[in-house]
Amino acid sequence: PLLARNDLAGAGRVAANMRRSFPSLPDGWYLQGIVEKRAGRAQQSAAGFEQALARDSSRFDIGVELAYQYLAQNRYREARALIDRYGKLIGSHPVYLDMAGQICSTMGLHRDAWTYFERALTAAPESEAICMHAAACAVVVGETGKARTLYKSILQRKPDHQRAHYELSRLDRATDDSHIRQMLDILERTDRPPEQNIFLYYALAKEYEDLERWQESFECLERGGKAAKNASRYQVREDIEVIDAIIETCSAEWLASHEPQSAPTERTPIFVVGLPRTGTTLTDRILSSHSLIESAGESQLLQMVLRDGTRAGNLVGITERQIRAAAKKSPSAIAAAYQQAISHRLGAAPYFVEKLPENVLYLGFVAAAWQDARIVHLRRHPLDACFAMFKQSFFRFAYTLDDLAQYYLAYDRLGRHWQRVLGHRMIELQYEDLVAEPESQIRLLFERLGIPFEEQCLDFDQSAGPVATASATQVREKAHTRSVGKWKKFARQLEPLRERLESGGVEL
Repeated sequence: PLLARNDLAGAGRVAANMRRSFPSLPDGWYLQGIVEKRAGRAQQSAAGFEQALARDSSRFDIGVELAYQYLAQNRYREARALIDRYGKLIGSHPVYLDMAGQICSTMGLHRDAWTYFERALTAAPESEAICMHAAACAVVVGETGKARTLYKSILQRKPDHQRAHYELSRLDRATDDSHIRQMLDILERTDRPPEQNIFLYYALAKEYEDLERWQESFECLERGGKAAKNASRYQVREDIEVIDAIIETCSAEWLASHEPQSAPTERTPIFVVGLPRTGTTLTDRILSSHSLIESAGESQLLQMVLRDGTRAGNLVGITERQIRAAAKKSPSAIAAAYQQAISHRLGAAPYFVEKLPENVLYLGFVAAAWQDARIVHLRRHPLDACFAMFKQSFFRFAYTLDDLAQYYLAYDRLGRHWQRVLGHRMIELQYEDLVAEPESQIRLLFERLGIPFEEQCLDFDQSAGPVATASATQVREKAHTRSVGKWKKFARQLEPLRERLESGGVEL
């Protein structure tokens, strides 16, 4: 009852009494761990669960709870070790099967996550939360049919579930307006403020575009972006200040004074970077089809290491101050900390791909920390790249065309800076060339990487590896040019963006 009322102080007193009265039993410590978890204190929560587990090492609930707290502290290897041990003991408990699945998903272990979510679904098929978690994971591992069934089952029970409508719209190409009419009905009936309709706006925009109703699609994108920006209170100047600080700090002189001192690593990273929606996922799939290369997915671990393992700063980014502090760190220490942090995702392959697009910000640190790391920078026509980001619900700098123009100009400055500073160490790959002439471009890419080409890399669409990005469905196809020049369908609506980019010196 105390926890149900969120009376954490009262529950904490009960936990303390239990520990005094029954010091050899785990329950008081377990309750203390739950109280600290509710309070958002991961370190103290973990300490409670550690004490509980020391008193009863057979309790899977304690083991999974402790893994969750290790995850919150970025202690990935320890979290994985606990899940590997206690995941087998969960049986059919839906709450802890779901928690184990979420832990694995966060760590990038999507196949393991899918196993837990399937078990959780068997145990609690009516749980909305479990169905949503499982459906999202199903898309990542290529089980799109199961994802579709799960989202539809949620909508049968809860027809106004906006997130389910949004995710369902992304799985298939609309062939008529039946789903559009359902979503418009929700908007009319519920009469919620725009900030509560973000997912519906983006879902409507996607299906209007499928039906070639360009103006209606764009209007929904504008509504969704405006609502998302209002809800997030995002200010693009903060991201631009970070980019300018990187350009100033990670200069050619700085890099020359930070040449890598360490020997080549046992597992060599290949950083695939660029703006989102420019072909980074496609390139990852191509590279990881090679027998010597595996994919580590998008980890955000390099950014974490540069921030000293903290989550301080922007909600999903890094601050100007943290950049300047990172520039004073030992490059070899950065490399060692990153390799240790990502080891839980890796097998025995000598190369691995880290494909978080935002790592384009940190290429100076990559070049300073690894003498053998490869860097592949994806480029795409600026208007295609910008419009592809504008259409998504999760790129904060692309919520409005004005913010997007400012961010792209800053990114363009950064790209030219890296060309000057990194020279031949950065391989530039043009998305349009890759999809138009895949075989010649893939062969050339491996030649520039210094890795022998293998024929199976041309059949990247057959790879069974998980894809945890907005391209999860597209990259399971052969390379195609359907997305090239898509911005032209919206040329009139994008004219203000085109003018801003051209006036800023971007070659279109």
